[in-house]
Amino acid sequence: MITLTLPLTQADLLPLRAGDSVRIGGVAYTARDAAHKRLCELIAQGEPLPIELAGQAIYYVGPAPAKMGHVIGPAGPTTSGRMDSYTVPLLRLGVKLLIGKGYRSAEVKAGLVEHKAVYAAAVGGAAALLARHIRSSRVVAWPELGTEAIRELVVAEFPVIVINDCHGGDAYADGRAAWQETDEIER
Repeated sequence: MITLTLPLTQADLLPLRAGDSVRIGGVAYTARDAAHKRLCELIAQGEPLPIELAGQAIYYVGPAPAKMGHVIGPAGPTTSGRMDSYTVPLLRLGVKLLIGKGYRSAEVKAGLVEHKAVYAAAVGGAAALLARHIRSSRVVAWPELGTEAIRELVVAEFPVIVINDCHGGDAYADGRAAWQETDEIER
């Protein structure tokens, strides 16, 4: 098991390979479609951003409201492909880790290699379990977006699996190829 502490450097990510299990600790930020759109609009206008992106992790999540005594409600990943059109500008500004679920576009995968960043998956359907790894949560930008506001999360031992590494590795493609091989052998 690999453990990483946020924020990340290129040196932290170079050893990672598609399929690696990683535990993350430190400060991560949440952002979904609406927040990504606003971030990219600010970037295009040359305006300052509400958060520093260099070395950061962005978790694609819209957490549910917290129950009494909890810092956050269930916090499972959302489908990452919805952020693909906004991702490369954020990578250019130094985002190093993207966390979500599902496939990424060819453009995003090329951006990960170019900017030495990583896309990792959190297990979908385990939102309540993932929330146990979040020690604090506070809105830091655009509270009017509700669940899509940008939040600062302090995470500990947050489990993810590297899907697309900064060398072009792709765990989903590897998995499909392995199953295809197995299927052909069994015929």
